[in-house]
Amino acid sequence: MIYSTHRRLKRALIILIILSLLYLFGIFHHAFESDFYNDFHYPYDGDIEMFIQKLKKDVTPDMKPINSYHFQYYKNCSKKCTDVQNLRLVYLIKSDPHNFYRRIIIRKSWGYERRFADIEIRTVFLIGLRESESLQKLIDEENRKFSDIVQANFSDTYYNNTYKTMMGMQWVIKFCPDSKFYLFADDDYYISTKNVLRFLRFPTKYPQYLKEPMANVESSLARYSRQSDDVKLYTGYVFKSAPLRNYFSKWYVSLQEYPYHMWPPYVTAGAFILSRSALTDMYYSSFYTQHFRFDDIYVGLLAYKAKIEPLHCDEFHFYRKAYNKLNFEYTIASHGYGDPEELVTIWAEQNSLGNA
Repeated sequence: MIYSTHRRLKRALIILIILSLLYLFGIFHHAFESDFYNDFHYPYDGDIEMFIQKLKKDVTPDMKPINSYHFQYYKNCSKKCTDVQNLRLVYLIKSDPHNFYRRIIIRKSWGYERRFADIEIRTVFLIGLRESESLQKLIDEENRKFSDIVQANFSDTYYNNTYKTMMGMQWVIKFCPDSKFYLFADDDYYISTKNVLRFLRFPTKYPQYLKEPMANVESSLARYSRQSDDVKLYTGYVFKSAPLRNYFSKWYVSLQEYPYHMWPPYVTAGAFILSRSALTDMYYSSFYTQHFRFDDIYVGLLAYKAKIEPLHCDEFHFYRKAYNKLNFEYTIASHGYGDPEELVTIWAEQNSLGNA
């Protein structure tokens, strides 16, 4: 009798442990998720296209915005884009305040503004605040020397990356609205400026068009060029994935935060490109899109609400692409280059091969 009771208790304990683990790993949450494709509603719940168009014309919509990003800029690089004709590309690099050496190497390599004499490029670094007077003094000195720091009043932490991205978008609208394209990137990325520009010449056919006789693609290139000023381009490595319900993950999302079984299609935030038209629409859609703490998801939500479909390109690598000097010919971006010395070595080698 005692043995039987003990065995039942042991079995019950094992079942309890298994159920607890399944709960903690989020297995049960999926049963309560709503269908993204049929039931999606994310505040503001409604079509915001008319609101976006009014805001773009500096007209106040009838519906009051539900979200706003009133950043106070400690450094705004307000003259970075003034007196520039035909600005083609702006790099907005999300950087940790401590990463001085990474910023130095980026300025000397892929972020160098005079990389091509006939193409206007500008580079700024986006940073927030840390509670350190000595660190801030170093940042102040860095900006006096390089004049490329954009800094605003939010705490620079991982879960505030959405603020950093939106601070960059707001900076564009206020101080640099006339570039054709904007590339947001983390400061641990390898970027090939040459391949960025080649990609932007014909995004839907990159890199295939470079491998074909020019006679076969000239008419398509001309047609795309005529449309490029108004194209709503949101591009990089596109994900179609589900929220993580695992309590142990730093990317855990509760059903209260987001009840749906899938995210809207989004581009990984490590490196993505927006055209001027797309950035403008997505920025103003943020007035009617509730804040979300993961920046790539939030930008995906903005695009979804603004009816902008992300364009996937395999040459944006959200992971560290295995390197040899011959396999980076068409690489646009690759994650995993937090060592500045390694970054500049690889960039210099690719530059000598004509790929950077």
